[in-house]
Amino acid sequence: MNASERTDLVSRFTEEVVTEDELEALFEETDEPTAYIGYAPTGEMHIGHFTTMRKLADFQEAGIEVTVLLADLHAHLDDEKSPFDLLDARSEYYQVAIEGMLEAAGADGDAIEFVRGTDYQLEEPYTLNLYRMMADATISRTQRAGSEVVRQSENPKLGGLVYTLMQSLDVAALDADIAYGGIDQRGIYMLAREELPNQGFDKPLCVFAPLLSGLSGGKMSASDAASKVNLNDAPDVVEEKLQGAYCPAGEVEDNGVLEYMEFLVFPILAVRDESFTVERPEQYGGDLVYDDYASLEEDFLSGELHPADLKPAAASAISEVIDPIRQRLNDRPDLLAEAYPEKYD
Repeated sequence: MNASERTDLVSRFTEEVVTEDELEALFEETDEPTAYIGYAPTGEMHIGHFTTMRKLADFQEAGIEVTVLLADLHAHLDDEKSPFDLLDARSEYYQVAIEGMLEAAGADGDAIEFVRGTDYQLEEPYTLNLYRMMADATISRTQRAGSEVVRQSENPKLGGLVYTLMQSLDVAALDADIAYGGIDQRGIYMLAREELPNQGFDKPLCVFAPLLSGLSGGKMSASDAASKVNLNDAPDVVEEKLQGAYCPAGEVEDNGVLEYMEFLVFPILAVRDESFTVERPEQYGGDLVYDDYASLEEDFLSGELHPADLKPAAASAISEVIDPIRQRLNDRPDLLAEAYPEKYD
């Protein structure tokens, strides 16, 4: 696989790459570049996380060494979304869930390094570099950079500002050539591209995954159970959520069902060399079989594929995709009970 092919592989199913020219140049310069993605262990992981995580299989195929940061300190700094005494339990739950996602996506979980923020963020040289960034970055620039990630208010807590600078610094601390995350992380990683060279580090290139719409329409919400599929949802729960999902005939915008198909189901089916089948009675034209998302969307827009037929097929496919993760979590009920005692105790 040459540099151009590796660039195409890493760029597919993404929202933006900053920049593709830099990415191709990186592949021309080194056979084994490095990338990292960070997760603050706060609320339960859901299918939106899985869509982002699936991309790591492409990274590995392109010859990129991947580190996953379990950003435990970040989870507390962002308005104490995770109490300090639950950081260990939630970090362990996140790692098990992520390992399940990697397996389900066809990635090699054993080849991915897991690191916790507390492994290196409490000592030098990290702390000294962070102080140097604090001295250089302004409050307004830092607040703007983190506006899509940390909780905002007219009187922001200092933790949210430190969070933003730490995430920028993590790229250098983990020696990553590529910073990968959802498009909501863009502001922070653009700050990293500005600030890290001032501290003597290389400017990272960035790969951003799209953020999926919720099943209720509009943005997926962690507080709205109906807007997302949780990784441990039983098949009947997945089916119920998909049946009630916003999926108007012939409309693509804000259609979470179609987005799940495009960014999660079809990429995984491609790895397995499998097709997607929509079962229909013969009187309505019989079954429809799709090898790619574009063909499905074309039929959906034309009216050939009706939401009433798509939803149960999508529910079945999504349930099958998350099944290895669901099994891992069901085998370890202690994980959720210890991470979220207010819900599972």
